[in-house]
Amino acid sequence: MNDYTSGMYTQALDLPDPSQRALQPVSPRADAHTAELQSRFDARIDAQGKIEPQDWMPEAYRKTLVRQISQHAHSEIVGMLPEGNWISRAPSLKRKAILLAKVQDEGGHGLYLYSAAETLGTSRDQMLDALHSGKAKYSSIFNYPTLTWADVGVIGWLVDGAAIMNQVPICRCSYGPYARAMIRICKEESFHQRQGFESLMTLMKGTPAQREMVQDAVNRWWWPVLAMFGPPDADSPNSAQGMRWGIKRISNDELRQKFVDATVPQAQILGVTLPDPELQWNEERQQHAFGAIDWDDFWAVVNGNGPCNKERLATRVKAHEDGRWVREAALAHARKQRSRAMKEAA
Repeated sequence: MNDYTSGMYTQALDLPDPSQRALQPVSPRADAHTAELQSRFDARIDAQGKIEPQDWMPEAYRKTLVRQISQHAHSEIVGMLPEGNWISRAPSLKRKAILLAKVQDEGGHGLYLYSAAETLGTSRDQMLDALHSGKAKYSSIFNYPTLTWADVGVIGWLVDGAAIMNQVPICRCSYGPYARAMIRICKEESFHQRQGFESLMTLMKGTPAQREMVQDAVNRWWWPVLAMFGPPDADSPNSAQGMRWGIKRISNDELRQKFVDATVPQAQILGVTLPDPELQWNEERQQHAFGAIDWDDFWAVVNGNGPCNKERLATRVKAHEDGRWVREAALAHARKQRSRAMKEAA
């Protein structure tokens, strides 16, 4: 817990400084006060209300949100890299402009999310240090290479499509700043998904080589995209608590199933084959049955052993260091302006 949140909770509970709690036992009165605050928190969650930064919250709730929101922010920032790699090689000025706008959107999403996480008492520097040191994670999907132009379209169609499926429920997250940030993000991600689909449709109307390029990209991205929703519910011990708190609204397996059911007809319109021989409609369940995901590959990538893990992180660290002078100049200018204002006021 940092100084900001320590002060916030001390004020809310009327307790001594957290660093002194080991020396000063908490009184029965403080215990009762904490229980009352916990009860109010639970009641608001049960009523589908919103928790705001100034409200009391359990430390485990705060930590869960910091981890999830910062990981989401990291994913948006690192997610700029696979597509940014193609900006200078886009096949036309139109495609270059579209891709530039999309990558810029992703950067903006990261900024919204870092700002939302900061309302929980963590700092931007702390979050970036955790990312650059390898302590914090980001979505495993961004550790795969973009080998052809078709990969850019598939990222828009499948990766952003999966992101929308996962993120729309977060617009109803119990933590207000996160929920509000997601409204704009989801609108822009929806546009990205449509743009990716349109790009692939254009390629599929082209030459046999272009159609083959699209199919190859779909073959490589399909299974990693399905793994994006996270491990099966039975292997995801934190999901139940996240759903109890209203941070997570729909389970991993449910989201994955919804994504498959929505994507199969889109693939038919495109004219591509999804690389799963077990994929078929189950009339009884009114859902698509699909094959087993290679979770060994998923965990290898999550643990830093994917095709591009080291490359992505090294690129991100270099960009941060290369921009250090800009941040330092901006801070120096702000200090100068503040000093000048104080002198004029005096």
